[in-house]
Amino acid sequence: MIKDVPYLNKILPDSVTEEVSTEDSQYAYTNLDDAINRIKELEIELADAQNSANSDADYIAQLEEKAKELDTYKQNEADFEKEKEKWYEDVVFSEDAPDISNYKEYYESIDAANAEVLYKQVVEQTLTDEQMDDYVKTYSSMKPKEAAAIFDTMTDNLQLVADILSNMDTQSRGDILGKMNSDTAAKVTEIMEPSE
Repeated sequence: MIKDVPYLNKILPDSVTEEVSTEDSQYAYTNLDDAINRIKELEIELADAQNSANSDADYIAQLEEKAKELDTYKQNEADFEKEKEKWYEDVVFSEDAPDISNYKEYYESIDAANAEVLYKQVVEQTLTDEQMDDYVKTYSSMKPKEAAAIFDTMTDNLQLVADILSNMDTQSRGDILGKMNSDTAAKVTEIMEPSE
């Protein structure tokens, strides 16, 4: 009789004798205890998987934290390099840079191991500067022709000649270069040319 009702006959099965399987063929258990045991096994597997996922998440978090620390370190290093370059430009190599004796005093006040190395360099530079001042005074006091004759013989150390002439006043330098051999004077002038 229900089959005669419109639309219901379309959703009802054709045969009443068809059996609907109520069992899941993948997990066929014969009794309730087997099913409960299987559920407990699955719960243990799930707990193990969650613990593994948690430990993996912790490890990933540690790696991310280390990556942030490394980024911070890299940024600090880059900032330090910029600051150091700026300091060199503004303080060490500027026209208003402190005298070499100020650096000497500074190096004496810092860590002994580092100061020793730096102090030796400063002392060597100081001696070189004092020596250069002596050369400049000596050759400036000579007649240009005599100084030029000496410089013409120093072809094996034209850098020293260029350094001495560079530290002289413009008039003395010009007078001596004018009396020097033209080839030697040209080479010395090329060495003295300021780098770009």
